[in-house]
Amino acid sequence: MITDTLIRIPANTIRGFIAECLGLVGLLPADAAKVAELMTEADLTGADAHGVFRLPQYVQRTQAGGLNPWPNITVTKTAPATALIDGDNAMGHLVLARAAETAIAQARETGVAWVGVRNSNHAGAAGVYAAMPLAHGMIGIYSAVANANHMAAWGGTDLLLGTNPLAVAIPAGEEAPVVLDIATSIVSYGTIKNYKLQNKPLPEGWLIDAASGEPITDAANSDEGLLLPMGGYKGSGLAIVLGLLAGTLNGAAFGRDVIDFNADDETTTNTGQFILALDVGRFMPLDAFKAEVDRHVRELRTSKLLPGFDAIRLPGEQRRRRRADRVKNGIPISAELMAKLDALASEMKMKPLRER
Repeated sequence: MITDTLIRIPANTIRGFIAECLGLVGLLPADAAKVAELMTEADLTGADAHGVFRLPQYVQRTQAGGLNPWPNITVTKTAPATALIDGDNAMGHLVLARAAETAIAQARETGVAWVGVRNSNHAGAAGVYAAMPLAHGMIGIYSAVANANHMAAWGGTDLLLGTNPLAVAIPAGEEAPVVLDIATSIVSYGTIKNYKLQNKPLPEGWLIDAASGEPITDAANSDEGLLLPMGGYKGSGLAIVLGLLAGTLNGAAFGRDVIDFNADDETTTNTGQFILALDVGRFMPLDAFKAEVDRHVRELRTSKLLPGFDAIRLPGEQRRRRRADRVKNGIPISAELMAKLDALASEMKMKPLRER
């Protein structure tokens, strides 16, 4: 049954629910609070498949031993502008928060910093991490090897590629920061999972049957299909390049080495990611750059529309509007997700989210 019922829950309530739940499966209070903050930020900015939606899976993996609740995350500065982080199989949110902090600190000294990550885990929405350097007058770039292979190399059928995301965040002045957060597939697998949970039909062009090449529109059959890359061979090529940079370069998993964390709760995934921070002030005064970004954004937004379009939408605009709405009015939770979170609360002997 398809339902459009949405329940609005305050962000602080969701944040507290996540933190309490993660604490009950062994995370230290400060770590649980940090993960909860970053998961809730994903929900606030509209990455609905990467926030509290993922909590039951994270809990299950931690209980099964697939995640390390007490990690020793180590940072090795390999050069003035580079570092390599070993996440010790921690929650990916903790590892990437450390990676972003490291990149920002090094970029203050060198103008640019590239930080690679290995032995990490799923970290949620890419845009959350790319946006971290914004508050420091920096551009952020983030990518990761996805935690399961749902794509094939262009023309193939073997599942050797993930939806390896790319996120870029560029500061602006009065306008919204330009934040691009994309999967290299037409749609993220998290979105497929969300459709499956809500029993919604999949649009044609997202997923195909590996044997026949025919579209799969029943989300219940999504496990049998291949996600299609965005832009055909271009998306496939981008997924390969990002996988080599985020995975292979860091000594992390890529290709056949990737563990499907949807099917295996116990095996260490050795997830790889990278984050780059670039100090705008090394190229031009920050305020001048922001003013120029604003000018270009406005010119793009007010340019002539193609027939059939009602507006030109630029990366980051809806993200800012959505966040403002959800801070004020709460984060929308589907009835199906609420039922799943209620079941989790019952299992953990916690007060249900809807009653907080």
